[in-house]
Amino acid sequence: MPTEAQNILNNANHTAYRCRDAEQTRWFYEDVLGLPLRIAFSEENVPGTNEPTPFMHLFFQLGNGDFIAFFDEPTNATPAHFAAAHSFDRHIAFEVDSEEEMLAWQKKINEKGVMCLGPVDHGFLKSVYMYDPNGMQVEITTKTPTYADYATEQGPKARKNLDEWVQRTREQKVGKFGAEALDNRNIPYPGI
Repeated sequence: MPTEAQNILNNANHTAYRCRDAEQTRWFYEDVLGLPLRIAFSEENVPGTNEPTPFMHLFFQLGNGDFIAFFDEPTNATPAHFAAAHSFDRHIAFEVDSEEEMLAWQKKINEKGVMCLGPVDHGFLKSVYMYDPNGMQVEITTKTPTYADYATEQGPKARKNLDEWVQRTREQKVGKFGAEALDNRNIPYPGI
């Protein structure tokens, strides 16, 4: 059993998303964003359930060795899967070392014909934004000089801020989703 000091997840080895087309996705992440395609394989069945569903799985490597991955699975894909998602619903943020680097990326991305907007100053971060071919918002961000102080200041207040938010919004969410959905801590595995 790990000790409390050891009980931390190290990193995000990969995050995975559905894509409309493997080659279109490769173009964006490799040619536009410069992330090398390191792994690409296809299978005929879903691992774990053995459901016959052919798919291609792509992995693009980030500078720290982690990956962003995609599934090209046309059998069950629908146009709705690829509608532009609101950034609250789904987005990924890639970090660079400086504002100058972020702005250089923005210029390069715009020159590739992809609309990259911003920068937006969040106080502790500055970011530029675009959409990938799959409807997911992609952010390139950099920490501002106040980042460390902000994170240190927020740490002790995080749980209190969360509790206040829950109290403030509970009634509205119960009306939309029901108390049972909000209080459920026994999350079933879909399809099992």
